[in-house]
Amino acid sequence: MLPKLGILAGGGDLPRRLIALCRNTGRDYFVVAFSGQADAGLVPDTPHEWIALGAGGQTVAALHREDVAEVVMAGHIKRPKLGQLKLDAYGAKLMARIGYRMLGDNSLLSALAGALEKEGFVVKGADDLLAGLLASEGVMGAITPGPSDLRDIDVGIDAARQLGARDIGQGVIVRNEFVVERETEDGTDAMIARFAAAGPDKGGVLVKMKKPDQDRRIDLPAIGAATVENAARAGLAGIAVEAGATLVLGLETLVEKANAEGLFVIGVAPRE
Repeated sequence: MLPKLGILAGGGDLPRRLIALCRNTGRDYFVVAFSGQADAGLVPDTPHEWIALGAGGQTVAALHREDVAEVVMAGHIKRPKLGQLKLDAYGAKLMARIGYRMLGDNSLLSALAGALEKEGFVVKGADDLLAGLLASEGVMGAITPGPSDLRDIDVGIDAARQLGARDIGQGVIVRNEFVVERETEDGTDAMIARFAAAGPDKGGVLVKMKKPDQDRRIDLPAIGAATVENAARAGLAGIAVEAGATLVLGLETLVEKANAEGLFVIGVAPRE
């Protein structure tokens, strides 16, 4: 019998997929839904507790109370402002260790993962639990990037990794070999919306890469059919993601949507 799983839920579809996995396999689970991060409709009829992201002591207490043995961090976490963290004493100690000026998505979640391990929990990656999620190298679907797209992708790989090294975001939009948008704490969808609002010009590529020092168990880049829809609505030519390090949520549906929209999706190998 599998140990009880604690799902620490941010935004997006990944927490739902993990909940569905537990239900379908009969695995006991408990959801810690981070306030202001997880989707409001995530947890009806689901064992859960809403907890502020900075309330580390409350999170640990809930997981112990529910006899959780393994935990997984799932979903996008927007970088919070200090006043939004609602730190308890446990969270304040973590914050003092990180330093707020150095705070980014990865540093905060890595600190929380380390604290959970010290509490006796086993921290798992979402791809450890949901098989076949990681993007493979090469084109996914019928549409292939052209020479100008490939040049944009090359520029985007370097720009996304530079952004990630600063623990700010994982994605950029490149058009005509020029970075026109960078992901911030608002996430990928907000970046695409800014690009769409900037003007009527079409073309360009969304490029998503894991951060160079990314803890692979937490907050890997992710795309799904909704990402394709948003990219197509914004007039982008395609999406490039890091092969072996990006979660592809619903590959079949994503490919169908990309083919219908005439938009390419490709997994690319990182350059070290």
